[in-house]
Amino acid sequence: MPTTRSSRRPAARPAPRASPRTRIEKDTLGEVPVPAGALYGAQTARAVENFPISGLHAHPAFVDATVRVKLAAARVNARLGLLPRAKARAIEAAAREVLAGRHRDQFVVDVYQAGAGTSHNMNVNEVLANRATELLGGRRGAPLVSPNDDVNMAQSTNDVVPTAIRLAALELAPAVIEALAGLAGTFEEKARAWDGVVKSGRTHLMDATPIRLGQEVSGWAAALRAAGGRVRDALPELSVIGLGGTAVGTGLNAHPRYGRLVVGELERLTGIPLTPAPNLFYAMQSLAPAVALSGALRAAALELLRIGGDVRLLGSGPNTGLAELRLPPVQPGSSIMPGKVNPSMAEMLAMVSYQVVAMDAGIAWAASGGQLELNVMMPLVAADLCHALQILANAVRAFDERCARGLEADEARCRHYAERTVSLATALAPRLGYAASAEIVKESVRTGRSIVEAAVERGGLPARQVRRILDAAKLTRPGRA
Repeated sequence: MPTTRSSRRPAARPAPRASPRTRIEKDTLGEVPVPAGALYGAQTARAVENFPISGLHAHPAFVDATVRVKLAAARVNARLGLLPRAKARAIEAAAREVLAGRHRDQFVVDVYQAGAGTSHNMNVNEVLANRATELLGGRRGAPLVSPNDDVNMAQSTNDVVPTAIRLAALELAPAVIEALAGLAGTFEEKARAWDGVVKSGRTHLMDATPIRLGQEVSGWAAALRAAGGRVRDALPELSVIGLGGTAVGTGLNAHPRYGRLVVGELERLTGIPLTPAPNLFYAMQSLAPAVALSGALRAAALELLRIGGDVRLLGSGPNTGLAELRLPPVQPGSSIMPGKVNPSMAEMLAMVSYQVVAMDAGIAWAASGGQLELNVMMPLVAADLCHALQILANAVRAFDERCARGLEADEARCRHYAERTVSLATALAPRLGYAASAEIVKESVRTGRSIVEAAVERGGLPARQVRRILDAAKLTRPGRA
C-alpha cells in the first residue's frame, strides 16, 4: 500500500560529530555541535543557528546587568545553604571576569531571538557555568557547574530579564541626564553672553516682534533642563525589582527569603538603591517602567530636534540664509562645492533623535504585546532601550562639545533684522490702533521703506517719538517700551 503524506515520518537527522573545530554537547533536545573554543554551550549554539537575523548582540550594559543577577543569586543561594560554596565562589569569579571586560565575544545571541530572552539568559548561564567549571579544574563542555541547576538557581528568564532591563537602564540613564544638563549649561552661558544681542523674533517663520538672542537661547536651556528632569523622574520605578518571582510571580523553586536577599545583594553590587517589588506579578507582567523612561527619551529627542533645527536655521547661509549664528566648522561639507561647510553636528543630532523616537515606538508596541503572566517581547525592549540611552547621551555630548560651545553670534546681522522686522508695528497699535498699524506694515512691505519711515509718514507722529516707540531693544523688555 502506498505511503500517505500524513503517515510519512521525517528522515532522522544524522548525529552530529565532533571535529577539530567543534565539540558535541547535549541538551534536552539532543546533541549539538558547539565551537570547540566557545564558553557558551548547546542552547546558545541552537540560538545562533535559529536567529541569524541582524548580527546585533546584547548591549554590554544588558550583559553586565544579567551577569550581576547571576553573581547576586550565587551569593544568596550559597548563604541560604542551597548552592555549594565552592560553586558559588567559582560562579562569582567567572562573573567578575566578565564584568572586568573579559569573554565579551562569547555573548553571541542575536537581539532578535526567542521570546522573553531565554536564549540570552542561557547564553549568560552557559558562559558562567563553563568558565566556573574551568576555575574548578574542569573543562569546557563537561560542566562541573550546571548552567540551569547552579547558575540559574532560583531564577527564571521571566524574572531575570525584566530585572536586567531595569538595571541596565539605571546604569545608562545618568549619562543622558548629565549630557542634557551639560548642553543646558552651555546654552545658559550663551544666553548670558548674548543678552544684549537684539534680533527679530519669528513666528510661523515670518517677521515677529524683536527678541534678544539671549532670551531665545535661554528657552533652549530651560527645555533641556526640563527634559533631563523627565528622564530622572522615570528612574525610581525602574528601581523596583521583581527578582524572585521565578516563572510566573509565585516564587516557585526559590527560597522564601531569596527575593529580599537577592535585591539587597544587587543593591550592594550596583550602588543603586533598589526595592523588592511589593507585587511580583505586576513586576513580571508589565514593562510600563521601561515605557516611561523611553517616553522621557522621546520627549528629550523631540526637544533636541526642535533646538537643533533652530541652530541650523539661524546658522544658514553664509550669504543667502539667516546667518545670525556662526557654527564652528568641523568638516568640509561637500564633495563638489569647494569651501562649503554644513551644520554637521546638528544634522547628526537630528538623525539620532529620529532614531530614538522610532525606538520608542518599538518599545511601546512591544510593551503592549504582553500576555497574561509574561511579555515575550522583552529582548526588543532591552535592545532598543539600551541603544536609545547610549546614542542619545553620546549625541548630545558630541553636539555640545563640537557645536554648541563654539557658536558665535553675528550681532550686526541680528541688529539688521531687528530693525527691519515689520512686526515692529505691534508697538504702534496701542497708540494708532490695530488697523492703522496694519496699513503702515503694508506700506513698508510695498515700498521697501522701514517701519519707522512709514509710521512717520502715515501715522502722524513725530519722528523722534516713533523712533523711541520702535526701539527694538526696548521692545524686548516688557513695560519699558
